[in-house]
Amino acid sequence: MDVFLSRTYYLNGGYDNKEGMSRLNAQMEQIEGGYRANRIFYLSVPQEALLDVASSLADNAQTKKGWNRMIIEKPFGFDALSSQWFTKSLISKFEEKQIYRIDYLLGRNLIENLTVLRFSNLVFELLWSRTYILNVPVILSEDLTMQTGSHMLQTISLLAMEPLISLDGEDIRNEKVLRSICKLEPSDVILGQYKPTSGDKVDVSLSKLTPTFFAAALYIDNARWDGVPFLIKAGVGLIKHRAFSTMQSKAEAYVTQSGDTYTFNYVPGNLYRERIGHNTDQATNELILRDVPDEAILVKINNKIRGLGLQLDASELNLLYKDKYTLRCLIHMSIFCLMSLMVITISS
Repeated sequence: MDVFLSRTYYLNGGYDNKEGMSRLNAQMEQIEGGYRANRIFYLSVPQEALLDVASSLADNAQTKKGWNRMIIEKPFGFDALSSQWFTKSLISKFEEKQIYRIDYLLGRNLIENLTVLRFSNLVFELLWSRTYILNVPVILSEDLTMQTGSHMLQTISLLAMEPLISLDGEDIRNEKVLRSICKLEPSDVILGQYKPTSGDKVDVSLSKLTPTFFAAALYIDNARWDGVPFLIKAGVGLIKHRAFSTMQSKAEAYVTQSGDTYTFNYVPGNLYRERIGHNTDQATNELILRDVPDEAILVKINNKIRGLGLQLDASELNLLYKDKYTLRCLIHMSIFCLMSLMVITISS
């Protein structure tokens, strides 16, 4: 950490301040000492200031002795039209291969682990289809002080994509699973609004018609996921801030985003059906991927209760990140938070 902080500098400058960007360029040249060096510009700025900052950087702070890259943190525009306009404007200053659009969610441990879990564990990849999975619920619950926003489509992309050719950025981007999502029908969508109680800190700008809750069933029209609903839910004030996803084997699955849940199908001709009880849904296996609170990967299985009788119980096999990777995760999150703070300071 000390080494990281020793290489951190602060320079005050405006969004479109030519003099400030020129001073930034001069300080970087001094640090580089005349050697060939590459530069990465990380922009965490208001959307209204994005083009001014990018244009000023392009004209006054790019290195001529190496390559330049620009990382833009989401959101990237206010809608499809403004996003296209942003892209067109940026391309006039940078090449497309220099521009990286990112979301901090993709840097979280569990989200990074989604493709690892899928493509490096044969036991899961063989089951990852409509043959074994009934539904995939994904839930994002935000506390009352957070601005409503959903990262669900990115999570669904990682969960539902086809096996990758490689981990190269272009190969990942070429997996166009979102194009296979069927058009939403009004009957598949539920909207609602949180009704605050006294003491709740909510956005006072919300009108009586502003939705703060969204739920829908998404269907992916391809051979792998045909007929499997991705049950998404997002909103403020849903019990507590959490996220996870669950997979159940062809039975209902429950997911909350800060994770996902996969519910697997019923066991055909289950010999122990009568030992499970009347609710056979409880006998289905589940894979639960939880981001917050407490990152975890949980697998729900059926297990015999100890004793002379033959009674089954649903148990969980769990991997809790805080128990397994406490020190490593703490360092990772500390650096992540430091970088976010540093970016905010530089761009303000």
